[in-house]
Amino acid sequence: MPYAQGIRANLPQFLLQVVTVFAVGLTMGAERTIVPIMGEELFGIGSVLIIGSFVVSFGIVKAILNLYAGKWADMYGRRPVLIAGWLVALPIPFILMYAPNWWWVAAGNVLLGVNQGVAWSMSMVSKIELAKPSERGLAVGIDEAFGYTGVAVGAWLTGVIASAYSLRPEPFYLLLLVIIVGTLIALFFIEETLPYARAEAASENDAPDAQSSEANLPFWTIVKRATYRDRTLFAAAQAGHVENFVDTLVWIAFPLFLVAQGLDPAQVGVVVGAHSAAYFLQIYTGRLGDQIGRKPPIVAGMLLAGAGVLGMTFVDSYGAWIALSALSGVGMALHYPNLISVASDAAHPLWRSTGLGVYRLWRDLGYAVGAVFIGLTVDAASLEIAFVATALVMFASGGYVAWRMEETHPEFGTHAPVK
Repeated sequence: MPYAQGIRANLPQFLLQVVTVFAVGLTMGAERTIVPIMGEELFGIGSVLIIGSFVVSFGIVKAILNLYAGKWADMYGRRPVLIAGWLVALPIPFILMYAPNWWWVAAGNVLLGVNQGVAWSMSMVSKIELAKPSERGLAVGIDEAFGYTGVAVGAWLTGVIASAYSLRPEPFYLLLLVIIVGTLIALFFIEETLPYARAEAASENDAPDAQSSEANLPFWTIVKRATYRDRTLFAAAQAGHVENFVDTLVWIAFPLFLVAQGLDPAQVGVVVGAHSAAYFLQIYTGRLGDQIGRKPPIVAGMLLAGAGVLGMTFVDSYGAWIALSALSGVGMALHYPNLISVASDAAHPLWRSTGLGVYRLWRDLGYAVGAVFIGLTVDAASLEIAFVATALVMFASGGYVAWRMEETHPEFGTHAPVK
């Protein structure tokens, strides 16, 4: 069979996609430690809501691009969209190096949102298509594990470089190198995986040209189904949306909170990096979802991530902050790949990319909403209250998943898609 699925059968291309998502993560991580500190120390911004504006611009653009990148990928293929995502990222390092004011940084993050929404989406979809359906959770787990390991490494390295030199331009030389390498890999080594999705559809006796109502759903019908018509997918969408409040807290509030406690940029990079490094466990937690189902790891992860965030406000030592940051990352690792698997399980192969794009739309709008929520909370109360509020929202979201989500596992799930 020319397009046989399986990680082992497609190992060279699968590994190239792993390298790609690691580079995408490095691109995002390069901003995790440095940019919030730049806002406070270089541009003299005292409002966390204004500092968070660069995450708002990132989140809105990434969310929209997630949706349309999925649609474009189903129409034109995964590889052309991936290449476009890398090309858009090329100006980002220069903007961060030479931005004359904070609003240039926020505008530069629009391009980062495009890059992340497009390049990460395409790498993830391609891994799912190269893998067997029984390996779907593992494929997603590997994707997210290596992507967020890249985020952790990028956050740590830029913190070290900034401590040794300055906040800019030196840390962003690394960012430029990563973007160039990612672009070259996409141009010369990545192969198209859309034929694998078509072969999977054909193997299910639903050939690409068949007039199946399920295979040929209109774009907006898919959007409505994945947003609110299906209670399980709604539960997944709201959980994905809220989970990014934690990621936004790590991005904006962790550096400001830790600097206020007397840590230097290198130490901040370690604490922030510990959170993202724990995402490497997704190699295991994604596979766990293949073995026991998606719902148990999702519920446990939402509660554990909230507990880690809440605990940050009750300790006052460097080691404890590292441990609790990592604990919240373990919680994220539990639910993150399994929420993606829920959206993938419920999608037909011929519109899987679009369906995943809808889920990622609502998930990544959580960056924008979370940045406003956290910024307003800090400006009105304190950094510590923002940590507590984020934890409470996570607990509530996890409770809703426990109440409303049905299991979607292909073999023993109880979920029947809404027609």
